[in-house]
Amino acid sequence: MLNLERLRTLLAVSTTGSVRGAAEALHVTTSAVSQQLSTLEREVGQRLLEKEGRGIRLTDAGNLLAEHAGRLLQQVELVETDLAGHRGTVAGSLTVAAFATAARGLLPTVLHTLRQRHPALSARLAELEPTESIAQLRHADIDIAVVQDWPEEPLTVPEGISSAPLLEDVLDVALPARHPFAGRATVTLDELHAEDWVGWPSDEICHGWLENTLRRNGIERRVRHTASEHSTQLALVAAGLGAAIIPRLGRGPTPVGVRFVPLQPAPRRRVFALWRNSTTNRPACRAALRALQDAARECDLTSVS
Repeated sequence: MLNLERLRTLLAVSTTGSVRGAAEALHVTTSAVSQQLSTLEREVGQRLLEKEGRGIRLTDAGNLLAEHAGRLLQQVELVETDLAGHRGTVAGSLTVAAFATAARGLLPTVLHTLRQRHPALSARLAELEPTESIAQLRHADIDIAVVQDWPEEPLTVPEGISSAPLLEDVLDVALPARHPFAGRATVTLDELHAEDWVGWPSDEICHGWLENTLRRNGIERRVRHTASEHSTQLALVAAGLGAAIIPRLGRGPTPVGVRFVPLQPAPRRRVFALWRNSTTNRPACRAALRALQDAARECDLTSVS
């Protein structure tokens, strides 16, 4: 009988394209991945991998088995979910991934709620960018992903993944306190065409959105400084080094030397939850989704600062 862990290892290699990638996705060593694959090859009596340059690729037999493995593992998860649903107990372990501002603005409330309502459930948070969390969701490394996108730049949701909207987050411009527009009720991006900008690193989803937003408004690309943390971005704004567009979700107190001004029209991003179709009826997932929706309803995103 084929071993599920070895099939999961093969599927991870197929999805990530390398032994190293599979090891990172499965949180094991590369030698452990190689051992699992060697054992699997002996079990099936066929070569599943072959060298390609400095890397590897799956043979025809390897691709065939990986395709079946994906369906089989989904079916196993569906059986486990149905059994858990039949039992009806919210228990076990659950991992929720969220991008940084949702991790700060939503998940502390969600995790506290789950601990209070379901003490038999062990819930944990992983802070991940949407593309990372979707990949880990597909690998079954996490159970729920809280992600973001924008109406003009929708996120592609893979087949087999369900979604539910949580909230719409408004973004404002952060300006140095001495800026001529710092006392305005609203400001347009056109009026900020000469500004230097503080943005996100190029590997983050918000980076592309900021550059495309500036470009759509005819603003020359002038992102002079990048930082992942909003606190760092705002420190740069306070020092007079540029303007930044900052979401209201998860926003802390306004730092000294910074003024938030609403943009007109106001940019909005969509925040939503993703989970595998096969876990829809799992009591722990249903409980976490309810907690996420409750926390999203309680968020006050009407205040600029």
